[in-house]
Amino acid sequence: MSIDTWRDVAATTGPADRPAAEAAVRLAYHRAGLPAPGTVIWAGSPSSAVTAVRALTNPGASVRDRVRTRPWAAERARLAAELGQDGWATRWADTGARLWDLTRALTGVVREQVVAVHTGAAPDAESRARSESEIRAILLDAVLGQHDAPWLAAFDGAPALAGVAGVARTAGWWWPYEHAVVLSERPTRLLRDEAGRLHCGDGAALAYPDGFALHAWSGMPVPAELVADLRTLTPERIRVEENAELRRVMLEHFGYDRYLAESHAEPVHRDETGILWRIPLPGDEDVVMVEVVNSTAEPDGSFRTYWLRVPPGTATAKAGVAWTFGLESDEYEPQRQT
Repeated sequence: MSIDTWRDVAATTGPADRPAAEAAVRLAYHRAGLPAPGTVIWAGSPSSAVTAVRALTNPGASVRDRVRTRPWAAERARLAAELGQDGWATRWADTGARLWDLTRALTGVVREQVVAVHTGAAPDAESRARSESEIRAILLDAVLGQHDAPWLAAFDGAPALAGVAGVARTAGWWWPYEHAVVLSERPTRLLRDEAGRLHCGDGAALAYPDGFALHAWSGMPVPAELVADLRTLTPERIRVEENAELRRVMLEHFGYDRYLAESHAEPVHRDETGILWRIPLPGDEDVVMVEVVNSTAEPDGSFRTYWLRVPPGTATAKAGVAWTFGLESDEYEPQRQT
């Protein structure tokens, strides 16, 4: 499989191919020298899978190490010996490294959301800590299915990992034990911004068929109710938000220029380069922007206005524009504006 195919595997949404996934599980156990698990349980998401794992009776010990970790390590050692350390580094750079950051970020937020779901109802701090410890231990037993794509891309075609790769192509996270295996469905929805971060302004950025979901803006998890609020934001609602990170999300969605206009902000400085605006934010650094007008007319004869965000300590419009060019104010002497 090519790196592009493994990229698609990592981002696949839609129902798992359950018969193929179960056959791949049996192959993974066989390659590890283990009998096939007697019990197979499917769950609608990693969160529901954790619930299913907690409910197992006599599943035996986790065999993740034998099914995934040992053959993984053996294949890496084989490639390093065959290719040399430099060759292995090149192999990784051309395959798994190209998928690693985005996939790791995604699995990280899924883990944290699973923990939040399973510990949110704990009656006190001590119970919450015990529950969190248990959930994190269960998550350590997971094989990541489609989200193991970066490593499987580097080990593409390794016979010892054929079963693990087969599950990755057909299902989500899974938990292998001696006598039982729990498999989870893939997401039904996965939306990202241009930088590859989870991002959606009108619903869940990541959703599973059982309702488990994650709302996010530019990669930052946000409450579901905030996403609903984005449709009806006002400058006043933004101003009174106490959480600085959520306020930044609101401002980004609403638009800094629109906020300035609708909040009746006053400019703090103007000169030949533009107008400097400042938005005071309680409990956070001010947002400072320079309004500049392109000196080149658009095809319809209009002149486009741009808003440039600059450091909070900026005192003049010229200093702000100079900063965008990496210059000090006294170094910035444009022949003409563009």
